[in-house]
Amino acid sequence: MSERGIKWACEYCTYENWPSAIKCTMCRAQRPSGTIITEDPFKSGSSDVGRDWDPSSTEGGSSPLICPDSSARPRVKSSYSVENANKWSCHMCTYLNWPRAIRCTQCLSQRRTRSPTESPQSSGSGSRPVAFSVDPCEEYNDRNKLNTRTQHWTCSICTYENWAKAKKCVVCDHPRPNNIEAIELAETEEASSIINEQDRARWRGSCSSGHSQRRSPPATKRDSEMKMDFQRIELAGAVGSKEELEVDFKKVKQIKNRMKKTDWLFLNACVGVVEGDLAAIEAYKSSGGDIARQLTADEVRLLNRPSAFDVGYTLVHLAIRFQRQDMLAILLTEVSQQAAKCIPAMVCPELTEQIRREVAASLHQRKGDFACYFLTDLVTFTLPADIEDLPPTVQEKLFDEVLDRDVQKELEEESPIINWSLELATRLDSRLYALWNRTAGDCLLDSVLQATWGIYDKDSVLRKALHDSLHDCSHWFYTRWKDWESWYSQSFGLHFSLREEQWQEDWAFILSLASQPGASLEQTHIFVLAHILRRPIIVYGVKYYKSFRGETLGYTRFQGVYLPLLWEQSFCWKSPIALGYTRGHFSALVAMENDGYGNRGAGANLNTDDDVTITFLPLVDSERKLLHVHFLSAQELGNEEQRERLLREWLDCCVTEGGALVAMQKSSRRRGHPLVTQMVDKWLDRYRQIRPCTSLSDGEEDEDDEDE
Repeated sequence: MSERGIKWACEYCTYENWPSAIKCTMCRAQRPSGTIITEDPFKSGSSDVGRDWDPSSTEGGSSPLICPDSSARPRVKSSYSVENANKWSCHMCTYLNWPRAIRCTQCLSQRRTRSPTESPQSSGSGSRPVAFSVDPCEEYNDRNKLNTRTQHWTCSICTYENWAKAKKCVVCDHPRPNNIEAIELAETEEASSIINEQDRARWRGSCSSGHSQRRSPPATKRDSEMKMDFQRIELAGAVGSKEELEVDFKKVKQIKNRMKKTDWLFLNACVGVVEGDLAAIEAYKSSGGDIARQLTADEVRLLNRPSAFDVGYTLVHLAIRFQRQDMLAILLTEVSQQAAKCIPAMVCPELTEQIRREVAASLHQRKGDFACYFLTDLVTFTLPADIEDLPPTVQEKLFDEVLDRDVQKELEEESPIINWSLELATRLDSRLYALWNRTAGDCLLDSVLQATWGIYDKDSVLRKALHDSLHDCSHWFYTRWKDWESWYSQSFGLHFSLREEQWQEDWAFILSLASQPGASLEQTHIFVLAHILRRPIIVYGVKYYKSFRGETLGYTRFQGVYLPLLWEQSFCWKSPIALGYTRGHFSALVAMENDGYGNRGAGANLNTDDDVTITFLPLVDSERKLLHVHFLSAQELGNEEQRERLLREWLDCCVTEGGALVAMQKSSRRRGHPLVTQMVDKWLDRYRQIRPCTSLSDGEEDEDDEDE
């Protein structure tokens, strides 16, 4: 036999290469050790040229050299043509399997009809059936599938199979779960069943005789559990008896069944601190989770990382332990704000939930072409006048806990945006207060509900109404938005025009923002919210974006008046709400209850009831320039006189003695809804209880002075 006639088969593509090749000519795979060597049927330069190749007629009467190792794929010319003709097709995926395979190599489906075994061979005294054996090719396929499965982990969000070294999902960036060992264990158990089936096949083949065949007993559930336990011991490297491990596994399963969504978010946030994933912390914060929450013994047991997690640890402890300075600054700020801030919605959770259900029940959808959602109740939140009856020290504590001092300072002192008129703030009792608001991406929706009902949009009820209104009335809002953006670009001298496809892409992005909890919203969303409230929204905000160094970066474009222009005027209320905007954050601007007034404002006879509180909201800035009116059509655009006429149509306007054009915000002295009144009263009772302690201490000092 010449050296040229001996070839080795590639274990990946089964291509037969010459013996001198160190890599596969077809797929460039490395030549493995212990390679299967076959003889070329058409050897050049040999004495057998010109006749057919016979596997039994090799030189020296020897058969082709085949490596007995089952980890390699045997590809022999003599048996290939015979067995290839006897392959059976899978009824599920139509894959052609080897005759002796009991399961499909591709999809692992059970073979329906058993293919005939090899014909009996005579040996000595007579003929007997040959023991059933599994094809080495199939065993190689199954082992290879087993090894491949254990190298992946499945994402719990998008079900994508990631490599074992990946710490995040490649598709959705979801962090790798901590119980990845259990996931790999389940896959290992499923894949190992293939080998067990082959073992049972060998057992059946060895025990078969004549026409009858003895089948292996079916594996019971207890056997599979025992097998899973042993695999868990082998994979996790646990030490202890099988009974102890079984009890531990049941305990962990019970803990998982008791876990809620907030608990899983908290555990993901803990893992996020360890792995440096800020998105997991933001997800936990946006869900309303407590930053100061501590790890329990069950949670530490579930995380199963004693070197990282201890009982009683908070997110702050973990950030200190793993030196996450950026996360530590955010977490400490959040903890200090939660400890210092106390708004009415935090005092009584039961009443807050009832108010949320009331808001959801008052949302209805208009029938007709313009199927926009709207609120049926007119509610305006104001601070109670009873605050002025508290001692000055208690008042200062109350305002520190309910107001955002930084926002108040920026809107009042750094740039005169609110309370710039002494006439409005002092004589007319129309001073605006910036309520403290969450820093999540839902600050616009939270501020709208704070200015009306005094609560947050924690259940995303308002966001869902916003998304559905934009989706169902997309044509109406799209036309207004496109005309306004075109006019705005031309008014600033940009002079650019977009193709319709580009307009549609930008509009699709605006729609996607409305559907994502925590996503920042834009001017278009404020315009839609004005239609949902059926009342105007006035935004008092900074005019420029600034960096942390104080450098001006660009216009904000948020300040101005948003009117529900797509409704009929008779369907809307003329009492607006006020919002404040500072560097990417919205806050509710509310006033304090007053005693009601008869004639205030030049030439305006108000004639209101004593039970009504009136707040005068300026429609001009500190330079007495009229505020912008957003999303006007081409017919409504005009000079300042036309815009002022439009404002007078949609709002109750008057001119003060100082000559400022203002809009009147009318609200009930009991805040418009009994549930809101109860919530505010319970919140105010916390500060009323401080008074007796202060008075008692003063009285005791007076008695001590008299005794002396």
